[in-house]
Amino acid sequence: MAKRIDVKDLNIFYGKFHAVDGVTLAVPPRSVTAFIGPSGCGKSTVLRSLNRMHEVTPGARVEGKVLLDGEDIYASSVDPVEVRRTIGMVFQRPNPFPTMSIRDNVVAGLKLAGVSNRKQLNEVAERSLRGANLWAEVKDRLDKPGGSLSGGQQQRLCIARAIAVQPDVLLMDEPCSALDPISTLAIEDLIGELKKDFTIVIVTHNMQQAARVSDQTAFFNLAGVGQPGKLVEIDDTEKIFSNPNQQATEDYISGRFG
Repeated sequence: MAKRIDVKDLNIFYGKFHAVDGVTLAVPPRSVTAFIGPSGCGKSTVLRSLNRMHEVTPGARVEGKVLLDGEDIYASSVDPVEVRRTIGMVFQRPNPFPTMSIRDNVVAGLKLAGVSNRKQLNEVAERSLRGANLWAEVKDRLDKPGGSLSGGQQQRLCIARAIAVQPDVLLMDEPCSALDPISTLAIEDLIGELKKDFTIVIVTHNMQQAARVSDQTAFFNLAGVGQPGKLVEIDDTEKIFSNPNQQATEDYISGRFG
């Protein structure tokens, strides 16, 4: 069940360092939102805060709110592990469990949650691999190691693993940066399919990719060296790329800096 995300005045700190300043934005359900901006501007930090992944870094903390259908994921009563099950993540480099079989890679999260019914696990594996557009390529070698797949296939395997636990939101941190153009196209096509069922937020350095896959785009920037990253603007992708409100956005998209 795709859900809406509302970020309200989010400030992110690592120890005393103020990494991100005052971000407010909304991500509608069943849509793709792209985060773009120069390196170090906080876009991946904001992405990781949306499922509390940044908390694995010692000294990390946030001020402000991240609401999932109105529920604050940072409320004291909320279990971060449950948050990460509800809001899945796909990382920059494919990270399958290399010696584990393709099938077991997909259902690893379910097994961790205590599911042991083999029929159920097999059904979820097939459904998730079909959802990741990988089933036809691997259906005859499900017992082979996940590490035996190509880079693009491994990334789709990681997407299958993320959707197997039926999250509401999928976060993708530069999911194509380590892939060749053909694999990148396969992932982009897949994102278009997945948004029918999931709310998707993607960080990308590739502005053409943001223009191709996203419904809305958020541009982040740094005020200066040692300054926190800020959200400059967020709008429909077509508007951001054709007629942004802020000069800094125009400069970045036209290649004048970044």
